[in-house]
Amino acid sequence: MDKKKAKIRRHKRVRAKVKGTKSCPRLSVFRSNKHIYAQLINDEKGHALVSINDLGLAKVAKLKGKISQAYEVGKLLAKKATSENFKKVVFDKGPYKYHGRVKALAEGAREGGLKF
Repeated sequence: MDKKKAKIRRHKRVRAKVKGTKSCPRLSVFRSNKHIYAQLINDEKGHALVSINDLGLAKVAKLKGKISQAYEVGKLLAKKATSENFKKVVFDKGPYKYHGRVKALAEGAREGGLKF
């Protein structure tokens, strides 16, 4: 099995267990080699409710390292989500391990006030 098929298979396994609603959206994480993206999704309608990434964060906050950037993305996502009255979410790590940048984003979101 090649890497791409294995990644799709892992993601399907996670998505079979995780579903977001309007009251409790899904916090989806996408991690590329350089950046990290997160969004809150209502799966009933298929809409992204809140989204954020780290594209301009490194220049503004003068952060070094991708893990610290992911942590700040999590905190900013939680701040945006609480301003939109979302307190509880379901975490979707996608095909990635709960480790490194994905874990830092989750911890930042928890510290920012989201519950999952």
